[in-house]
Amino acid sequence: MKKLFLTAVLLVSCLMFKADAQISINLGLNIGSQPDWGPVGYDHAEYYYIPDADAYYDVPNHQYVYFQNNVWVHGAALPARYHFDPYSSYKVVVNERNPWERAAVYRRKYASYKGRRNQVIIRDSKDAKYRNHWKGNGRGPGNSDYGHDKGAHGRGHDDHGHDDHGHDDHGHH
Repeated sequence: MKKLFLTAVLLVSCLMFKADAQISINLGLNIGSQPDWGPVGYDHAEYYYIPDADAYYDVPNHQYVYFQNNVWVHGAALPARYHFDPYSSYKVVVNERNPWERAAVYRRKYASYKGRRNQVIIRDSKDAKYRNHWKGNGRGPGNSDYGHDKGAHGRGHDDHGHDDHGHDDHGHH
């Protein structure tokens, strides 16, 4: 009887450990949530900081975060004043909660990335892990008709090679 009890406890412990490990792994990856125009090289991205727009993109929620009328606003698109092309503008992966609360740090740290157009994006990657990435819902950035200026988003992109994938703010990539 004692052996049966110990075997049962061991079995339950192993099952709980396996379930916990699977949950941790599934929560850690979000390749499928990243947009067509996201930078390659990341298995997980919470936000992209966009130096050209001084704004953020919330990857899991598929929305932008930008400063307007002295508050940070969340929206499906950036206002027209940004003249932002997600396919050619540089994105920096930031895995920090509410990074806009430290906006001055990101502005200063990534000022030199403003205007850069040499980042390889998911759409152009041949890596199999990006086959099922988020392509949009007809209104988001993954849709070819997306944006306030359809002409700007329909342009080609610069593909001058690929450097460091966009500098994850915590030294990862």
